[in-house]
Amino acid sequence: MARYTLVYGVRLIPESTLKRVDEATLHLADGSTAGLTLHTFDGTIPQLRRSLDRSLDAFFDLLPGADKDDVETFGE
Repeated sequence: MARYTLVYGVRLIPESTLKRVDEATLHLADGSTAGLTLHTFDGTIPQLRRSLDRSLDAFFDLLPGADKDDVETFGE
């Protein structure tokens, strides 16, 4: 079964107070770097939870390279 490290961050701030979001940088073991796009959602706590759930579902649906065993074991 393939193994991964999931890099994820969450912070709630009052709506309309965010000025901008910059891309984060990952520093990899081989000395290279990779970008990490940050996403934002606006809404109430229930709306944010639904948006986050949909976003995570879409991320894993689009992720290439999942082994057939991974999908059978952990897929819905």
